[in-house]
Amino acid sequence: MEEKIKQVAQWIVQAKRTVVFSGAGLSTESGIPDFRSPGGVWDRYNPEDFYFQNFLASEASREKYWQMATEMYEPMKKAQPNPAHLAIAEMERLGKLDCVITQNIDGLHLKAGNSEEKVIQLHGTAMSVSCLNCRKRYDREEIQDRIRKGVKVPYCDDCGGPLKPATISFGQSMPERETEEAYHRSSSSDLFMVIGSSLVVQPAASMPLVAKRNGARLVIINRDPTPYDHMADLVLHGQAGPIMASILEEVKKALGGLD
Repeated sequence: MEEKIKQVAQWIVQAKRTVVFSGAGLSTESGIPDFRSPGGVWDRYNPEDFYFQNFLASEASREKYWQMATEMYEPMKKAQPNPAHLAIAEMERLGKLDCVITQNIDGLHLKAGNSEEKVIQLHGTAMSVSCLNCRKRYDREEIQDRIRKGVKVPYCDDCGGPLKPATISFGQSMPERETEEAYHRSSSSDLFMVIGSSLVVQPAASMPLVAKRNGARLVIINRDPTPYDHMADLVLHGQAGPIMASILEEVKKALGGLD
């Protein structure tokens, strides 16, 4: 493991455009439940009830959606960045990060110190709420406050349209600008690091493939094997937090030696 950590650090130092691709494994290490796991939210709710089309179709669906969304939001709000988030933010400060493409909706990369322009949130963010009619944005906490006071389904102050967390739901199309930007950054990267993603959710999971086909080195850091391990230049199985903290120590040593 130590040799692999040193190798990844060396590649980060050498790379001109390192892209980090992060998934749910990073969130679970910050104590955010894996909603698909036994006992998770999807054990108590039927995912089919939460298709975007259902949300649009009826007040009852919207009420059920907000009930579920509130359950998911509370642990996210309390969560703090873990050593992997902090290491990725530090990569940006060292000038060693092109961008982060994340499947996570918890805003922890921003909490860790990454700048907004460096974080591409492929599945949106649970920290904001958006009006589906006029697109007005609200801070999530403001809307949750209404729900705590007894509002079952929040509506827009400006146009009366339905409000929904600014995340991508089942059946909702991927955000065009973010998806396009993510593919562009993946294809122009020279080092592509997958951290905490099982690489099974499409279209996001095809990005390592795009990077690799365009000549990037591919590094996968994940607790469990992924479908792309055989293509990677290097695979590290384990907790992302300690692994990334160790990699960053080596990066800083190497950069210190270059001064």
